[in-house]
Amino acid sequence: MASYNRTRMQPPSALPAAPPSQPVLREEVRALWALAWPILVGQLANIGMSVAAVAMSGHVSAQDLAGVSLGVSLWNIVIITLIGLLMSVNPTVAHHVGAQELAQVPHVVRQALWKSLLLGILATVALQSTQLIFAWMTLETHTRAVAQDFVLITSFGLPAFAAYRVLYGYSASINQTKPMMVVALLALALNVALSWVLVFGHLGFAPMGGLGCAWATLVSVWFNLIGMLLWISRSAAHQATYPFTHFEWPHRPMQVALFRLGLPIGMTFFAETSAFALIALLVARFGSAQVAAHQIALNFASLLFMVPMSLSVAVLTRVGQALGAGDAQAARYRAWVGLGTAMVFASASALFTGLYGTEIARFYTEDATVLAVAIPLLFFAAVFQFSDSAQVVLSGAIRGYKVTRAPMLLHLTAFWVVSLPLGYVLGVAPEWAPWRPAQAMQATGFWIALVVALMIAALGLLLMLKLVADQRCEAMSPDLGNEAQGDATDHQQRI
Repeated sequence: MASYNRTRMQPPSALPAAPPSQPVLREEVRALWALAWPILVGQLANIGMSVAAVAMSGHVSAQDLAGVSLGVSLWNIVIITLIGLLMSVNPTVAHHVGAQELAQVPHVVRQALWKSLLLGILATVALQSTQLIFAWMTLETHTRAVAQDFVLITSFGLPAFAAYRVLYGYSASINQTKPMMVVALLALALNVALSWVLVFGHLGFAPMGGLGCAWATLVSVWFNLIGMLLWISRSAAHQATYPFTHFEWPHRPMQVALFRLGLPIGMTFFAETSAFALIALLVARFGSAQVAAHQIALNFASLLFMVPMSLSVAVLTRVGQALGAGDAQAARYRAWVGLGTAMVFASASALFTGLYGTEIARFYTEDATVLAVAIPLLFFAAVFQFSDSAQVVLSGAIRGYKVTRAPMLLHLTAFWVVSLPLGYVLGVAPEWAPWRPAQAMQATGFWIALVVALMIAALGLLLMLKLVADQRCEAMSPDLGNEAQGDATDHQQRI
């Protein structure tokens, strides 16, 4: 293992001591929210870029909206898969922090950055290759051109995005979440300003339509990376684990460990995100109005999703630190408190979406045809708030235990084995399906299938967390010896 510069390794006050077992509920919620709310603001700012792109292109034309929507769908598949593949840095760092092994953290971060470089380059090639998908799709000429150019332009931001997510996971895992919030808010402001200038042609620029959103996204992604690098280099709270004290080449054992932990998470994220995005491609046969309506509902649902997603990152950090400190009881307690907090939010978001679906849809477009499809889809978005919030927080808690393979298989089953085939039958009503509906339900049929998939995922993860958490508590019980603890840990790693 590479040597470390220990002159900057003094434990900072921001890093916690070993977590107390079974804290008071109010204290745990406060600690969880203290981690989650800056992440939430940063996540909302990041998703705000997609919201701005869809909203602004929607006020240019239905074709621009459809083209940007298709481009955003493929962009989201790639970046969310990258987030999952690179999330191995989160539990690894969190466990080291909980165990007070701060000297190990810089090595993990440097190796994760090497991993991000490789994945960022591969992701660039992969996203550019997706332009071929639009060639065989039945699309208006302008819609196809906007979609192809959108993915080409934004693909050059993927190496920067990958490196940014490593620094994001590192900072969150040492309880420093403010940097992501501040940098993301500045990036959002930059993105909205650039989009306004380039899409509509202000300040002497020629109007670019939907492609203006692509250029604004590219600039904003690189801004995120530069902002995080500057913050970390100047932050006193990061100095004890500062990763840029010296250069080191890729370290094979750490690379293997990071890929082994991150690959199942990336596949899990891909299974869910690709299912949502593939629906946009499948409903394209029904016209731009169906694609646009699907993207409106998905875009708003993604905005709401940022709250449980932020809680998921916070729960992962809290659970991982507790396990690193050897307190399995606290880890289990933190996981269940995180789930309960997510359910409170789900109740509020479901009620809001159900009551104000029409107003939400009108924020994106005034096209009557698109509105007629989008408003019913927002009802389904309200329905799946509970299962969607539950499954993402449960996933975060389970990743805190470094268990990733079983959740991957569950998500692949829920979304690819159940949701997509069911959605195709309901949405397209193919003649070969004996139990197809009398008339194709189009986008509505696919959203019904998504509700079913999210329920399957949530219930499966609920049982999985109970099993994993209970096993770890038994393994770490004072009555058990080191051999039993090791056996249980090996078993969970195989899971």
